[in-house]
Amino acid sequence: MDTKPKVAVLGTGIMGAAMARNLLRAGHEVSVWNRDAAKAEPLAADGARHAAAPAEAVEAADVVLTMLHDVAAVEQVIRSAAPGVRPGTTWVQSTTVGVQDAAALAALAGELGLDLVEAPVSGTRAPAEAGQLLVLAAAPEAVRQRVGPVLDAIGARTIWTGDDPSKGSAARLKLVVNSWVIAASNAAGEVVALAQALGVDPQQFLDVVDGGPLDLPYLRLKMDLILNDQLEPASFAVDTARKDAHLIVDAAVEHGLTLDGAVASTARLDRVAGQGRGRQDMAAAYYASR
Repeated sequence: MDTKPKVAVLGTGIMGAAMARNLLRAGHEVSVWNRDAAKAEPLAADGARHAAAPAEAVEAADVVLTMLHDVAAVEQVIRSAAPGVRPGTTWVQSTTVGVQDAAALAALAGELGLDLVEAPVSGTRAPAEAGQLLVLAAAPEAVRQRVGPVLDAIGARTIWTGDDPSKGSAARLKLVVNSWVIAASNAAGEVVALAQALGVDPQQFLDVVDGGPLDLPYLRLKMDLILNDQLEPASFAVDTARKDAHLIVDAAVEHGLTLDGAVASTARLDRVAGQGRGRQDMAAAYYASR
């Protein structure tokens, strides 16, 4: 007997579409919805049921997975889905949100009769498409067992950060991880910009750090995107990185910290978004130097 949970994926952008495809490959019955229907329609060819509205998508679903832009979108979409949700349905909330949003989302889950799993993911387009995301999750033990097949389908590994999703332990860890991701990506852009301004071949810089502790695959990846003008399609878009950068700065301020690097990185992403590059890869922050 097939015991795989039926899953509704709400939000089929870069990450959500990849998650849906991996759930289908793992044998789950999947329904999908996206505000821009054109982003969900291709998944029908892979075997997903394309729903016209969130409430339609979640009908008969055992698990609802949200991968949306921000907490406002999450709240709006899950409320729209509420008429179709069965009590006791598991809600896997993978959108990156702020530290203060966790309690509000847990309260919303309680209001709608949903069992919440806080589950942001670490990884970009390629690992998402390969089912190699790292899932950062918090949920009670009983809910963990129920949602295990879904998390196993979308990720290579799950790190459990706690058993109470209202505490935001997974959201906190995700912001710490993304603070490093954003800093490293911005540093790659600044290295290229400075090298070019000084008449230095960026490859010479890579030759200097080659094989040493300063040599990072991520640094090379982002520099390669800049140097070869391959900023689209994005692995991690400027607009998304910018949203996360503001969440990181806000969290730091709330806890009495001054993170000068994070503030500067946020300003760079704001500037490059103002240049109309919001849909390009976050490495496009390189252009904030110009």
